[in-house]
Amino acid sequence: MNTWKLVCLASLFSSAILAAAQMPKTPNPSEALALERQGKLLEAEETWRQITQLNPQDGAAFASLGLVLSKQGKYQQAVPAYRKAVALDPQLPGLHLNWGLAEFKQAHFEAAISALSAALAADPQNMQARTLLGLSCYGAKRFAEAAKYLEPASKSDPANTELHRVLAQSCLSAKEYSCALAEFRQILEHDPDSAAAHMLSGEALDGLGRTVEAIPEFQAAAKAAPREPSVHFGLGYLYWKLHKYDEAKTAFETELSIDPSHAQSLAYLGDIELKKNAPDKALPLLQRATQMRDDIRIAYLDMGAILSDQKKYREALAALRRAEKLDPAQADAHYRLARLYRAMGDAAAAQREFAKVNELHDKDEDIAPKMATVPPSSPD
Repeated sequence: MNTWKLVCLASLFSSAILAAAQMPKTPNPSEALALERQGKLLEAEETWRQITQLNPQDGAAFASLGLVLSKQGKYQQAVPAYRKAVALDPQLPGLHLNWGLAEFKQAHFEAAISALSAALAADPQNMQARTLLGLSCYGAKRFAEAAKYLEPASKSDPANTELHRVLAQSCLSAKEYSCALAEFRQILEHDPDSAAAHMLSGEALDGLGRTVEAIPEFQAAAKAAPREPSVHFGLGYLYWKLHKYDEAKTAFETELSIDPSHAQSLAYLGDIELKKNAPDKALPLLQRATQMRDDIRIAYLDMGAILSDQKKYREALAALRRAEKLDPAQADAHYRLARLYRAMGDAAAAQREFAKVNELHDKDEDIAPKMATVPPSSPD
């Protein structure tokens, strides 16, 4: 072969090598995983994206993309990747759990329940899936289900006070008061000065009809944390239920000295003034309470009674209808509406309301629904 041909072949070979070097490198899962191990999450994310573009039917690649996005806190972006992975390969280990966690982190509790239920069905012994499912049910206000899932989880981790607290609150909100009380007692054994646990124990006792025993729990909470939100309101409400209105008034006023915007304390102070036959003092308190919150039934009920007596029938009717709407099962609002309709000359409407009164019976309201519920946080 002559020199010229050798030069040409060498030139072609060099060009081929150069072209190969300049061609984009095909990404592969090993490279992406190596980047993750090195903590180079952005680079890993980009690599996984390239892999999913080249292999759009690779469920594992989409699952890995979702995971690396989750590690960066990009949960909103992670969820579509997980959904795509589930559509392609729903049997991938850990996929539903990771998807559920991403939904939970965004407080998308119903979506989390769906994913985590599948995770637990695939692996009934997975305590992380069970715990997250229970917390998601709690966040979705499905309290009876939350208690069902959290009870075995709390037994497997007896030192986890936070888990016991959420279980106890779930039992409390589901009106499973004996379960709630047992859990709060266990919390207090580890932390006897826990104001929150004392308050919640009081709520459970009140739910069991043991209101007298509930008062010392709220007193202990107030002593441990005198500025704890709603602790004095809770104490005042228990006194109010027992018709100890002077003690109740003191507690409500203490709550308002800490939080002047505590609408429920204003409402019950107004009710006490009405019970003391001082409607002129009661009405401004009740009106202020409803300006702050529109869901305090007793405020509208009492306003309706006062305005009816003042013959301000249209305003009274609006207030009593609001009270009735907030809890149609309570007879007192229907009774006052019946009397108001009769005073207004509407005998047919009055008769309908009196008929409802005969079907219903007033009942004392437990304290638990009036106290705040703490949102769930994910376990570490």
